This record gives sequence, structure tokens and C-alpha cells, in this order.
Amino acid sequence: MVSVSNSGEVSGGSTFDPTKELKEFDETKAGVKGLVDAGVVKVPRIFYNAPDVQLHEPEDSIHMSSHFPVIDLKECMTDNNKDLSRRKEVVDQVRKASETWGFFQVVNHGIPDIVLEEMLQGVRSFFEQDIELKKPLFSRDVTNRRVVYNSNIALYNSPSANWRDSLYCFMSPPPINLDQLPPVCRDIMVDYNKQVVKIGNVLFGLLSEALGLRPHHLADMGCVDGNAFLSHYYPACPEPELTMGTSKHADNDFLTILLQDQIGGLQILHQNQWVDVPPTPKALIVNIGDLLQLISNDRFKSVEHRVLANKKGPRVSLACFFTTYCRPSERIYGPITELLSDHNAPIYRETTANEYTTYSNGKGLNGISKLLHFKL
Repeated sequence: MVSVSNSGEVSGGSTFDPTKELKEFDETKAGVKGLVDAGVVKVPRIFYNAPDVQLHEPEDSIHMSSHFPVIDLKECMTDNNKDLSRRKEVVDQVRKASETWGFFQVVNHGIPDIVLEEMLQGVRSFFEQDIELKKPLFSRDVTNRRVVYNSNIALYNSPSANWRDSLYCFMSPPPINLDQLPPVCRDIMVDYNKQVVKIGNVLFGLLSEALGLRPHHLADMGCVDGNAFLSHYYPACPEPELTMGTSKHADNDFLTILLQDQIGGLQILHQNQWVDVPPTPKALIVNIGDLLQLISNDRFKSVEHRVLANKKGPRVSLACFFTTYCRPSERIYGPITELLSDHNAPIYRETTANEYTTYSNGKGLNGISKLLHFKL
């Protein structure tokens, strides 16, 4: 067991054995929340940032935050949309954001406020229930299990642990047996899933047109054939300057739709500076994943991002990842043929979602782009 001394430091003397301390922390199955509940006032060394991690940014990064793209989807969420000029405007906005920022926020996306609020509360309720109710879901096997609870999915593969706990739910394909979802958040997760998949289909249509393709091109490639939920719970951190909520990384999917609360802390790497993503009430955050950068042959950018630790908390979020992940599939993904020419040769080799995800999971969050491994 990880024990806490009167000073709040994890026991173990002056000799730091990271392998031993990681194992002790993992075996509690209580996660970071367990440390906080035990009264920790010092961040254990397994969570310390590497010396080269920069937390503070120049003042002009604050100015960049004010220009973070916000896209209104109101005219695109109905089947009977006839305003083609407005759709073209939205497609242009999506293209520009995907090529330059790799991230954008969407408003008027059609999900009722009450559903967003209840989904965030559902995430919070899962992590704040008794540990004995969470332990049966504890695992590090996201290949063979549909629902997994743990702290730091890549705990043993990353340079340092992050100040967060997670719940992973692989929703499809095939559709998950609803009895597998945690009872405390099952109903709202089912409702939210239906609605966020609808938004995903709309976004893939806009992204297809932004690439100059027919609206259903990305959907026909299987980009919306699978999706998974990853919920994070970031407890208040006593020493946020020493650790990260989530280390620098890019997503290994096609597209991510993120629901987060208003505490903030999400940053993206834009023009070599860390830029805060301003929390916007009722908005969802969308970002390009590695596989979409790969098939677009670098037209769209999968951008590195991270989450700062915070003395405020808990921060909660739920990311919907569009991909089939580790599920066996014969579908091959490479740069889209229609985008290639004599002046635009393929940059990446072909791969499968399974291969890409397996490589990504084994690599951990070490700040090095996974796409490099797949370059020709």
C-alpha cells in the first residue's frame, strides 16, 4: 500500500525506487483520488515532471487564446439545411482551423445543456463513489476489456505519472452491452453517446468537404465505425507546479470531441507556444487525431496538447474518440488517393487502426510524435 506520513509525503525513505513506488501506487487501485483522500500534501516523486517541461508561457500566448477558433454548427445540424452559402462558410472555417490549429470549439451543436451537465456529473459520480465499487473495473487491458478503470493507462511506459484517474469505455463496434457500463453513469452515457455520434457524423461530412471530397468520403472510409469514451478525473493538486494533469501528446484516433467543465487547464501547442483553450460554456472541443493527419497526408494537423495540474478541483472531462482502436479489422488506412499528385506524394505508409493504437499504447506519453514511426 502507498502510505502517507504526517508530513504528507509518501513513505519509503530517501532512496527513490520509481519501479517499486509505481507498483505500490498501482496496487492500491485507489488512484490519485486515493492519495488526496489520504491527505497527501506533497506530490510523490513518481509524478514529478521531467526537468525540461515548461509550464509558463510568454504573454503573447494569452493573446493567441483569444483567437482560438469557435465554429457555429446551428445551420449544419438539421437534414433539411438548404443554406448552401452558410454551409460553405462553415466548411471554410473547419478547413482553416484543421490546417492551422488542429483544434476548434463548436457551439449550437444540438446537445441540450442538461445532457452536458448530467454527463459531467455522471463522470464525477463514478470517480467519487466508494472505491470497492470501482475496483472490479480496475485493469490495464484495454485490448480485451470494454470498460476499464485505472490511473494512468500508460503508467509503466511514461516518463512520469500524471495527476489523474480514468475510465475507459469502448462503445463500438460492436455496440457495447449496456450492462457493462457503470450503473452510476450508465443512462446518461447511453444518451450522450447517441448525440455525440450524431455530431461526429456531421463533422466528418464537413471535414470531407474541407478536403475537397464528397461529404460522405470519410464516413465511407470507416472513420465513424467505432468510438470510445475516455473520462478523466483530476483531483485538486497540492503542488501543481511539480506535475501534469496530462502530459504532452497527440490523439491516436481520427477525431476527438471533448466535453469538459469550466475549471480549465487544457493547452495546445500552437506556433511553438502553449496556448490555453478557454473554457466556453455549452461548447464542445474538437481536435484532429493522428489517423486523420495520416490519411489527409498532413493537410490536417494532429496537434500536441496537455492538461495542467491545478489547486482547484476536481476537474472532470469526457473525450469521445472516433476510431476502432485495437479491434481486429482488415481496413487499411493510408493517404487518400484523391489528395495525391505528382506534387503531393504520400508521406506515410499504410496501417490499420489496430496497428496504430497498439504502437501508441506501447509507447506511452513521452512527447514524441507517433506519426514519425509511420513515415515513408
